[in-house]
Amino acid sequence: MTFELIDIALAERQVHARLPDRMTGKVRAVLTETIGEQQYRHELLLPVWVDTHAGMSDEDIDLGLMVKAADIVGRLKQTLGRPAA
Repeated sequence: MTFELIDIALAERQVHARLPDRMTGKVRAVLTETIGEQQYRHELLLPVWVDTHAGMSDEDIDLGLMVKAADIVGRLKQTLGRPAA
């Protein structure tokens, strides 16, 4: 069984409701899973957040949210890729 990330994109973002220096968002990640000859497509909507500071551009914030999501996907692939005990 193998997993491959085929697409990742920021779906939404907003200022945190109570924490002024935090942005929250959702990142859409699409993975394919191969089991034998079969391929399965999985679409995930990952909730993410990033702490912000003065001077951060919108691009910096978007990148921070995407990096957080990529880390989550990496950990997911690592966990699911382990052989069953």
